[in-house]
Amino acid sequence: GDKISPLSDTTVLASSTVGTPLFEHIRYMMYTTVPTLTVTLLIFTAKGLTHEAADVQQIRMVQEALDGTFLLSPWLLLVPAVTFLLILRRVPALAVLFIATLMGVAVAVAVQGSLLDHIAGDAAEGVAQRFRGAMILVYGSTGIDTGVEELNELVATRGMAGMMGTIWLILCATLFGAAMTVTRMVDSIMHAIIKMVRGTVSMVAGTAFTGIFLNVVSADHYLSIILTSNIFQAVYKDNGYESRLLSRTCEDSATVTSVLIPWNTCGMTQSSVLGVSTLMYAPYCFFCYLSPLMTILAAALGYRIYRR
Repeated sequence: GDKISPLSDTTVLASSTVGTPLFEHIRYMMYTTVPTLTVTLLIFTAKGLTHEAADVQQIRMVQEALDGTFLLSPWLLLVPAVTFLLILRRVPALAVLFIATLMGVAVAVAVQGSLLDHIAGDAAEGVAQRFRGAMILVYGSTGIDTGVEELNELVATRGMAGMMGTIWLILCATLFGAAMTVTRMVDSIMHAIIKMVRGTVSMVAGTAFTGIFLNVVSADHYLSIILTSNIFQAVYKDNGYESRLLSRTCEDSATVTSVLIPWNTCGMTQSSVLGVSTLMYAPYCFFCYLSPLMTILAAALGYRIYRR
């Protein structure tokens, strides 16, 4: 979703920075993403088959709590279905997100009305209470008692307001990266990397290494994508390579490895939302490790590598 969805900010950023059409960029990423995802699924399947199953009684208890708290119906899948249809119609990402949010709120009002009344509390009555509950659902903190403690933590959310800490972190990382760019600290390091480019493999490997390196030093994957693209754009163009090779390599390195770094905005967001430290979940991020290696392997094999 973060890597090949037209709604993903990193996907739009990587393609637009180097001038690659969005859906051409996504189709080209499939050549490395699908094999990487396949290998990852095989690893997780093997791990799952050798892992001891959870308590069946606990699973049944969670299912009963969900059925008793929420109205679950296949009709609720209409919201993601319409969202997917809008993506296929190539509606702009902001419009899709806005429409999907409105649809989600409308369905919540129509189907889960009693829960919205519970979230709103006694501050209002009738329609006003339902509207207040819907607004709190979008921007504020919500908590529902399902009778199962683990499930209560799962369905609790802090809404848009809960993301403000991450937004501040992104702003700080952006200012830090801007200072590094203006003072040319990054350029001095990158020139040494560019000098080592001797062919397709070294160029792609250098791009991937740069994306990972900038994730570490700039603490933000947006900056990593932008700076890596700007540094190597002329190199790819002078050597006659298509822009989509650069945009894909940035995604295969800068986007996916950001969650592995504790002080990066992605690593910070993951650990905050999941309640698991970055260093604890990092060993299981097989996709994130394999993705840069797969893009280098594709370059070494010359698979779907074209010159303009």
